[in-house]
Amino acid sequence: MSRTRNLYVIRLDEAVLEDSRFRKENPGYEPGKPCVYVGITSRTPEERFAQHQRGEKAGKGYVTKYGQYLMKRQYEHRNPVATAEAEDKERALAEALRRKGFAVWQR
Repeated sequence: MSRTRNLYVIRLDEAVLEDSRFRKENPGYEPGKPCVYVGITSRTPEERFAQHQRGEKAGKGYVTKYGQYLMKRQYEHRNPVATAEAEDKERALAEALRRKGFAVWQR
């Protein structure tokens, strides 16, 4: 098993804002800012994005339905992260993006 993980950020189509659960998680969303999915994976971000697109381990399906592309500038400089710290780093990245006005979904 890998001792590191990778953070990733996927741009979502703004149509995701029509979903009430997504909107409820993002009361501070600033219209015009990106809608994104933030996750962690033991794979490369590209491999994980491909899985999401196929509906594999896709959770609520936001990436399967609305995923557009990886936003590498938001995560590449943060990778890899130690497995023990990965969930904390994922939450911290999601919160940092929310503070910038992004609409964010994370598991």
